Amino acid sequence: MTTVLDFSAARANGEDSALSEFGGKVLLIVNTASKCGFTPQYEGLESLQKSYGERGFSVLAFPCNQFGAQEPGSEEEIQHFCSSRFGVEFPMFSKIEVNGPERHPLYQFLIGDGEDISWNFEKFLIDDQGQTIARFSPRTAPDDPELVSAIEQSLS
Repeated sequence: MTTVLDFSAARANGEDSALSEFGGKVLLIVNTASKCGFTPQYEGLESLQKSYGERGFSVLAFPCNQFGAQEPGSEEEIQHFCSSRFGVEFPMFSKIEVNGPERHPLYQFLIGDGEDISWNFEKFLIDDQGQTIARFSPRTAPDDPELVSAIEQSLS
C-alpha cells in the first residue's frame, strides 16, 4: 500500500468502500467522536465540505471510541447525531481504532513511524494522489487559517 487510495473501509451503513473512489480529490481524514469537547468541530468540517466540495475536496470521518469512550453509540446513532445536530453530509465510516494493536490499516499507513493519534478530531490532509500533505492536532479548528490555507493550496 503506497497511498491512502489503496485502502478500503466500511461505511457507516456497513458497506465496504474503496478509498480509490476519492481519487483525484483532496481529503481531510478525521477521527471523530460525538461526546467530546471537540465535537462542535463537525460544524466546521461540514462548512469546509460545503465550501470546497465542488472544487474536489472531501472530509472523511472515522468515528473512534478510544479516547474517553466518547463515541459509544451505534453506527445509526452516530449518523443520526451528526446529520441532525450538525447537518453532516460528508462521508461517514464505521467506527475504527486508530491506535494500538487493532489500529485500522489506514491509520497505520497515515501514522507510519510518527506519533500515535493524541485525541479525537486529529486531522490528516491528503493530496489528490492519496499522499499525506499535513497533520493537524485535535485543537486545530476546521476554520484555522493554517488548515484552510493548506486546503486551498492543495486545490490550486
